Amino acid sequence: MLTQRFHTTTLIFIGFFLLGLLIILWGVVLPDLSRDLTMSPAQSGWFFLTMAVGTVTGAYLGGKYVQKFDFLLLFAALALIEALVLVLVSMVQQSWQLLLGIFGFGLFCSVMFTIGHTLIARLHADRRAKMMGLMDFMFSLGTLAAPFLVVAIYWSEADWRDSLRLLAASLLLLALYAYWLTKQHVEVPEAAFTGARHSLSYRAVLAQPAFVALAFAMFGYGAVEWGNGNWFVSYANSSLAIDTQRARLVFAFFTAGMVVSRLAFAWFIPLLGSRRLLQILAVLMLSGALAIKLLQGETALAVGNLLLGLGLGGIYPLLLSSAMDLDPDNGPVLSGLSNIAGSLGCQVVGLGTGLWAQGQGIGTAFWMVPMVAAWLCLSAFWFSRYVKTKAKTKAVVA
Repeated sequence: MLTQRFHTTTLIFIGFFLLGLLIILWGVVLPDLSRDLTMSPAQSGWFFLTMAVGTVTGAYLGGKYVQKFDFLLLFAALALIEALVLVLVSMVQQSWQLLLGIFGFGLFCSVMFTIGHTLIARLHADRRAKMMGLMDFMFSLGTLAAPFLVVAIYWSEADWRDSLRLLAASLLLLALYAYWLTKQHVEVPEAAFTGARHSLSYRAVLAQPAFVALAFAMFGYGAVEWGNGNWFVSYANSSLAIDTQRARLVFAFFTAGMVVSRLAFAWFIPLLGSRRLLQILAVLMLSGALAIKLLQGETALAVGNLLLGLGLGGIYPLLLSSAMDLDPDNGPVLSGLSNIAGSLGCQVVGLGTGLWAQGQGIGTAFWMVPMVAAWLCLSAFWFSRYVKTKAKTKAVVA
């Protein structure tokens, strides 16, 4: 008989696949969306900034307050609301309507992230790192699927609005699945679904040095992932004279490395332990970032991107699972803190690289990526000092 643990895990994994698909989808459809709504480049920039503000707001509120609700019922409600937001966005005719909708999307998406991380961490406490890695692997799989979905829909002579409607229907089915689970009565750890019915405190969490180190590391993680993701193709094309399409193929090695790392990193924990593995991944990530900036030629850049992806991909789930080993009761706050710090890192490196490139060109400004990679490496080593040695024992059980 299938247990509720299995169904809940399946629900969250499908949800993370859809969220990964949705987050990348906006960038894929933005050119058509901007043309349809006659948006200027500046307005397009406000689009992503507004989504980031919504994400940070949702991460804060989710980390502080989701503990007061039944997780599955709240997840069902959020999936339903997110579906409604997508339908409304698919009907917009003016840019201000789009910005309002994308703020709501970022907010509700971020709360769903918090619930997903907390549920998986509590349901699978005996193999937390492995399951959280698989969950983030599903998110990465969704990001890979987004371009193919849009191409398939466009082949049928549809437009960007139909992409959103299709995903709204998928989220509606996800909401119904989550609601059905709330009506089942299968024995599972009760704490995984409710926990203490009170709001949690960011201040109490940040009073602990380990979680200050976590925030610094997550800031670096967001900065490296989105710094390379947003700027590598421009750097390779403008500074190294590599054709845009070939630069995108080279960048695909970064994405592939991320996916492989998230799928496989947990199997190395029994051999190396969480602390040492985190340090190895951090060094591998920094080596890749330096290789991309210091070396030339498509092959060398592909190797650098692969190293960067292999190192970076496992860092996020390993950081978060290790943090939840330290303080499982504050799982929602730790997830929210990670999302907030990562989002801030993404915005800072995006703005900083853009301003630097405007003054000195992207060839010089791309040094931002190795710089924030060094920040992440140092922060990961700092956080690794607090990683529980018994996290290694937990991973062996997995």
